[in-house]
Amino acid sequence: MLPFKFATTSPDPQKTIKGAIRWTDELWNKIADADMWFNILFSSIRIIIIFIITRIVIKIVSRIIDRTMARKQEGKIRVNPRRFITVGELMKNATSITCNFIMILLLLSEINVKVGPLLASAGVLGLAIGFGAQGLVKDVITGFFIILEDQFAVGDVIQTGTYKGTVEVIGLRTTKLVSWQGEVHIIPNGTIASVTNYSMSNSLAVVDIPMKGEQTLDESVHLVKRALTGIEDRDLNIVKVPDVLGIQSMSTSEYVVRIVAECLPNSRASVERQIQSDVKKTLEYHEMSNQAALEQAAAQEKDEGDGIGGA
Repeated sequence: MLPFKFATTSPDPQKTIKGAIRWTDELWNKIADADMWFNILFSSIRIIIIFIITRIVIKIVSRIIDRTMARKQEGKIRVNPRRFITVGELMKNATSITCNFIMILLLLSEINVKVGPLLASAGVLGLAIGFGAQGLVKDVITGFFIILEDQFAVGDVIQTGTYKGTVEVIGLRTTKLVSWQGEVHIIPNGTIASVTNYSMSNSLAVVDIPMKGEQTLDESVHLVKRALTGIEDRDLNIVKVPDVLGIQSMSTSEYVVRIVAECLPNSRASVERQIQSDVKKTLEYHEMSNQAALEQAAAQEKDEGDGIGGA
């Protein structure tokens, strides 16, 4: 068997030197290519201009939206001002997303990236996502109609299902509620089937005051009206003077006097507490006055009795 030998060839130094010189020349020619640098310079300038124009367009459109919403809000038609805030923010977000998307496409075209295949791929991907994310599409459509129909706005107190709180954020996909205890509820818009809005109209505070059966109705009504005198100045949430409707229910030992008061939205609980506090103070003062009068009369009778017995 013949021994196997590796072919050993020594590299030609001249060829190696020529290859290095050729590579260096090509690199230098690319670096010294004036046309290439002009193209890079003009592309950079165009990229900067596109970015600046996009920012300017977003700012101008946002200001136009703000002025339009302010002009609509100052009109003669009475509407919820929070609706304009919500719609304005949504329109500004949509404008920002659209302008930034167009800017990205222009920037990609500036660096010689073919945008057509990307758009076609995005369309196919969007179609696939649409079939697979029907819940997301439902959330977006429901959120759009919530804002369009003015069902509720940012700052409103609403209840949907078992959740009740103040609307902090209305998005196209979710709505964020903050309860009075500080709990934050994030609800998908597609699950909102019915909504109770407590901020669209004035509330009605209803207070039932139990009275002792031996106290006359006229005296009770007089005391309650005296307690409610000037309450609209003490509590600015009360729209007008509360009405004393009369007896709501009664039993052998007591009867209940009902009071109703129209108040601003979301202030029913505080107004009811204010009415109860004022009536309670008046009844306590009346009870203390009667007790003091009885004690004074008893003391006077005692003194008169002692005087007669001593005589």
